[in-house]
Amino acid sequence: MDKPIGETVSAPPRTAVAGVSGFAGGELARLLLNHPRLQGETPVFFGRAGEAEVGASTYLHDLHPQLATAGNMPSNPVLPFSWDRIADTGIEVLFLATPHEQSREWAPEAIERGIKVIDLSGAWRLQETRNRDVYRLKDTDPTAAAALQSEAVYGCPELHRDAIRKARLVANPGCYATSIILGLAPLLQAGLVDLEYGIICDAKSGVSGAGKAATAKTHFMYAADNLSAYAVFGHRHTGELLEQLHLEINQIQFTPHLLPIPRGILSTIYLRFKQTMAPAGVSALIGKFYQDSPMVRLHSTPHLPQIQHIVRTNFCDLGFELGPDGKRLVMVSCLDNLLKGAAGQAVQNMNLMCGWNEQEGLL
Repeated sequence: MDKPIGETVSAPPRTAVAGVSGFAGGELARLLLNHPRLQGETPVFFGRAGEAEVGASTYLHDLHPQLATAGNMPSNPVLPFSWDRIADTGIEVLFLATPHEQSREWAPEAIERGIKVIDLSGAWRLQETRNRDVYRLKDTDPTAAAALQSEAVYGCPELHRDAIRKARLVANPGCYATSIILGLAPLLQAGLVDLEYGIICDAKSGVSGAGKAATAKTHFMYAADNLSAYAVFGHRHTGELLEQLHLEINQIQFTPHLLPIPRGILSTIYLRFKQTMAPAGVSALIGKFYQDSPMVRLHSTPHLPQIQHIVRTNFCDLGFELGPDGKRLVMVSCLDNLLKGAAGQAVQNMNLMCGWNEQEGLL
């Protein structure tokens, strides 16, 4: 299966979602069920490890009532995960919306069985051990895991489109990381940013970014009417910024915040150019960088993105203002953490792997 699936078979691929019970898993199920290329092949839905006790009588609408069919007829069962079921249904593309440890265990097995994997966890995103250590992953076969890690493709279509088309294992980016990487990549690749001055990324996310399991900091009494910073100097998406943007740890400061809203990310990025720039020149540079990227929208300066404009879409909106000195720049990047930051980007990656237009099923 070295070629994109869309080039090797005429029928749509058989897809499955493991971990459909979570927020991202639910969004992924919705997108796949409505994907125009998959209308003849209903995805197979699996729970997570340890969820076998729910039994085969659990249906998708039991977990995600918004996905109920007309008349509330039982459809789309959610099955306990089983490699035998994977084999029996002829799965070709497996989405892992599972915890990092589970994805680290299951991805090699899927690849061994000839199944392509799109992993929404952080298990395979990081190539450098020092960055990956934040997840405290343990491999049963470290040699085999290292070999698979070396071929895992970071699933940011705007940066790695060609590699994703040929990949067996795509590591879907983190939501915060996606917003910041897309905001900074054009400027850094052009060599415009004064890295001695440093970059500050002040990012704020809705509560769904923390996952479905309730915690002391995500329940209503803590999150409502509040704004809080967390994981300062230690957020696990920092390694993605360093690796994908080719930065050193002392060149960028990323501080995440929890917003009292369900979903959406707004990242405000502060930097300084090495040379004096004009707004038109900055716009032209970013526009050219993303001219073939349908999921990135650039606002005309001085208009800046807002969360309400991107929520429930797969767009990443970018906008900036340039200081009067022509050197200080504030970039604002907005996306929906459950779509462009998770499930939507995963479908975008599937489209590329299948040889389809990357925006199919996402507009």
